[in-house]
Amino acid sequence: MVYYIYDGSFEGLLTAIYEAYYRHQNPEKILSSDSIQDNLFIQHVYIKADQEKAERVYSAIVHKISLAAAKKVLYAFLSESPDAATAIYRYLKLGFKLGKSVDSALADPYVFRVHALHKKVSQEAGKMLGLVRFRLLKNGIFYAPIEPDFNILGIIVPHFKRRMSAHDWIIHDLKRKIAAFYSQGQYIIVPFELSGALPLDEEEFDYQTLWKEYFQNIAIQSRINPRLQRQFMPVRYWKHLIEKPGTHDKA
Repeated sequence: MVYYIYDGSFEGLLTAIYEAYYRHQNPEKILSSDSIQDNLFIQHVYIKADQEKAERVYSAIVHKISLAAAKKVLYAFLSESPDAATAIYRYLKLGFKLGKSVDSALADPYVFRVHALHKKVSQEAGKMLGLVRFRLLKNGIFYAPIEPDFNILGIIVPHFKRRMSAHDWIIHDLKRKIAAFYSQGQYIIVPFELSGALPLDEEEFDYQTLWKEYFQNIAIQSRINPRLQRQFMPVRYWKHLIEKPGTHDKA
């Protein structure tokens, strides 16, 4: 039994799919290097990421299946689910045979799985657009912490590039220790960690206080429905909402 092991990057996964095709092998699973479990009956084949090979596979997905399929594959990968890479491999293997009609083959467990992962990631990305809260720092940069379930930072950044193009800002995924830095029409996503408290601008404290008061005052007590609120805004997202109690950062 053969498992392909890649470095955890999207390019690494596409390279593994490339190698499976050109080596005429059919790996039982494709796993990231941090998911390996020792087993005497499994042969691990380590695949080194190759940008050129990855681009060839991505181009083949777009032209032989569809651009929509390429998006589904990327979103499924960003789910970070342990079975995502294998599901993507099987989905594409069938897709290169069926073309764009592969997305109608929902009876296939791997097609169904890729669709399900794509939906989950897409839904959280859409939800997160309304949950990002920026704080103004003393240096004039706007900073927003997030901790999404999925690796959606790269999906949501273009939205804020359009909406906040006149400001410099940072969106920081605390869970994955990465951040998007935006300035003058350009952004980059890099590894990033904060040490110490945020140096908030003095006006930011006043703004947060007013925002919390507004949020509390507009609430109609007789219509408050905690269960419905948790349905549309799960508790796990409350930590970084300025309007919720206990989220006031201190300098």
